[in-house]
Amino acid sequence: MRGPFAACLAMLATIWVWLPAQAQEMGGLARPLGGSIEGRWGGTELRLDLSQGVPWRVFTLGDPNRLVMDFREVQWGEMQAPDMNGTDRVREVRLGGYRPGWSRLVADLAEPLVIESAVMLSDADTGAATIRVILKAADQAAFDAASGAPQDPRWDLPRAARIMPLPERDPKRLTVVIDPGHGGIDPGAERGEVREADLMLTFARELQEVLRRTGSFDAVLTREGDHFVSLEARVARAREAGADVFVSLHADALSEGQARGAAIYTLSEEASDAASAALAERHDRDDLLAGVDLSRSDDRVADVLMDLARLQNAPRSTALARHLLSGIENAVGRVHKRPLRHAGFSVLKAADIPSVLVELGFLSTDEDLANLSDPIWRQGMAAGIRDGLMAWRDEDAALAPLRRK
Repeated sequence: MRGPFAACLAMLATIWVWLPAQAQEMGGLARPLGGSIEGRWGGTELRLDLSQGVPWRVFTLGDPNRLVMDFREVQWGEMQAPDMNGTDRVREVRLGGYRPGWSRLVADLAEPLVIESAVMLSDADTGAATIRVILKAADQAAFDAASGAPQDPRWDLPRAARIMPLPERDPKRLTVVIDPGHGGIDPGAERGEVREADLMLTFARELQEVLRRTGSFDAVLTREGDHFVSLEARVARAREAGADVFVSLHADALSEGQARGAAIYTLSEEASDAASAALAERHDRDDLLAGVDLSRSDDRVADVLMDLARLQNAPRSTALARHLLSGIENAVGRVHKRPLRHAGFSVLKAADIPSVLVELGFLSTDEDLANLSDPIWRQGMAAGIRDGLMAWRDEDAALAPLRRK
């Protein structure tokens, strides 16, 4: 898709040259004035009207097939993505944040469609802009050949952890990286107006404050607001922070059956049961839907080296999960009937950092939803995680000489 992408940038550069002063000085974020995705002979047309022109790009990704559009930033407001879709060739449309200052639109395609043309046209009088993307039908081979995110440092999230020297730290203080799951274009589980991404960010901030008050922990968040952070970037940020521990926070919802109480996951290539496997598949797929494919990020040699590191690190993650569970049980009383589990979550694949995923509860269960919405209950949960971390720290320090041998 380098051809259409380059054409988009060229068109954008031309637009900014002749836009009137009124449009260039317009303050605030661009707002959507309307949008549609309609079927046409042999393909589909996407139209998006904005209050002002913004830098943007468009490309397609496979597995699953989807169209991705990024913008410098659009405030979606009351615009509802499903209302845009008027064709069976598109399964679903999602709107949201991509990272701070950037917004994203993702359209899941029901069949392979390649980009035939993509332009932004601006009104010289009002400064409003219209983006038109024409998609044409193609076979899967043609779609795969044309797909892929353009490599442009002005847009891309880091594709790998940068090698950085670890900051000088007090050896008695542990750096805990807290990862509030989902965010931005990926809201996570939803029930009514409650979104998993919002709840996890709220709890992550509360947990951060609880840990900092002890004087024994430095606590860092992988995201500070409602924006998308790829699974790879979350792990990269943990490494850059010199993390001693990585704790990912989630609160899922089940479409069938009922579950309640907290559960803690450690990494395994094979999930501990069918529910764990489905949960891992859901979270990993969310990363793909947001436009980042992690499947080719490591070559064979790196895979082998990281597998060896994980093998050595796995007992530390297991011990961390055990201590966290004990702390949570003492603090809030009730946990899941099978609270210690393992699954193939990509976010747990930091080879050299003890990592766990804490499922705080299930939005699909009334009791858990009430707990997660209760600041007093959340304070108890945060205290339980704090106590578990402190117990793990002491045990891990005592075992360190044995590991070195």
